[in-house]
Amino acid sequence: MSTRRNFLKGVGAVSGLGLLSPMMLDAKIPPRPKKAKYMGDFAAPKLPVVKCAFIGVGARGSGHCNDIGKIPGTKIVGVCDLYKDLAERSVKSSKAKGHTDAKAYFGGPKEYLKMFAETKPDAVFISTNWNSHAEHCIEAMKAGAHAFCEVPIAVTIDEMWKIVDTSEATQKHCMMMENVNYGGAELLYLNMCRKGVLGQLLHAEAAYIHTLRGQMNSVKRGTGSWRTFHYAKRNGNLYPTHGLGPVAQYMNLARGEDTFASMVSYSTPALGRQLYAKAKYPAGHQWNKLDFKGGDMNTTLIKTKLGRTIMVQWDETTPRPYSRHNLIQGTKGVLAGFPNRIAVEGLGNAHRWAEGADFKKQTEKFKHPLIKRLQEKVNKLGLKGHGGMDGMMRMRIIECLQEGLPLDQNVYEGCFWSAVGPLSETSVANNGAPQAFPDFTRGEWKNTKPLAVDI
Repeated sequence: MSTRRNFLKGVGAVSGLGLLSPMMLDAKIPPRPKKAKYMGDFAAPKLPVVKCAFIGVGARGSGHCNDIGKIPGTKIVGVCDLYKDLAERSVKSSKAKGHTDAKAYFGGPKEYLKMFAETKPDAVFISTNWNSHAEHCIEAMKAGAHAFCEVPIAVTIDEMWKIVDTSEATQKHCMMMENVNYGGAELLYLNMCRKGVLGQLLHAEAAYIHTLRGQMNSVKRGTGSWRTFHYAKRNGNLYPTHGLGPVAQYMNLARGEDTFASMVSYSTPALGRQLYAKAKYPAGHQWNKLDFKGGDMNTTLIKTKLGRTIMVQWDETTPRPYSRHNLIQGTKGVLAGFPNRIAVEGLGNAHRWAEGADFKKQTEKFKHPLIKRLQEKVNKLGLKGHGGMDGMMRMRIIECLQEGLPLDQNVYEGCFWSAVGPLSETSVANNGAPQAFPDFTRGEWKNTKPLAVDI
């Protein structure tokens, strides 16, 4: 009798978590607001000179401001930050490059609205804390500017829908700047997938494994001063897009061929940051007063409409070498990263990894056209960051705005990739219950063109 009672109690607990509820796989799609238009292949009118403004110019934002100010046909008009020294530093740097109209805004969380009203930018680059991304994107578009946002694009599904609706209503771009999609290996693999080298694509593996506990040393200002609280309060994959973005584009997800369907997610115990805080800070320090709930490693498994799978992992806590996995498996072979290696029928021995010189020999003819066309310009202008991928991304954004071309990443992709964050939190909280992806395109993904590679 006792065993039976315990069994029934367990079933009740499972039902309470929603594991048996079909609602877990019933993502609601709100109707498209009147006069709103789909933005999948949207190309804005040409901007021969792009007036640029920046919100948040700490480590990341100052890099955007510095590089974009070097690109011909740009005009930096405004820089906004909570801290006066950071805003004035980027303005000084911009003026040294000839952007004499650049003006600093600082001191309060709404100063950026004053900047919009006074400078009327064409494009706004947003590098603020995660909780502010949605607000800043939405207000930039409402002010008549295209929004370019650091990752993730937002932290809740509701915020993502608001971003989509605002982009469609204003007919303004909102691009999450996933710089890894412009990495040399990622562009190479994208081109190889497009050329059918792997046959039919089946499975991908993506990750962001990067020991970043040291950010906790930024206590009063800087990344750790706000990001540490996310690790303490949220349990899931909080930073999925660096690994997921590239493999999603290899698979043409949300671009005509296939799209995101559902996912499950699990986290390990949360141990590392609590131990780190105890070892590095006094007992009364604010980090030792936090109850860290976010698991050290999160593993998420995504299923697409066609039944293909993607494993996405996230770990910014444990001591481990950096990796994004960057693996794509097809019926003819596999491409993988960290280190870059290949095993493909017809190019070499499909049962043995080719690395180093052998990898280069098998892949050199598949170099992406974008690298061939823009790399020299990027190098000449001195655009840097993350092995060159930042410079390539910044150059390409300005090029698309100046020439009136569709962006390489649309607003829906930013939302799909970022949605893994809140969906993983819900799945983990419900013992791995499946979660449906909202269709941010409202069915239009079927009519969206795959990302072009001949560019």
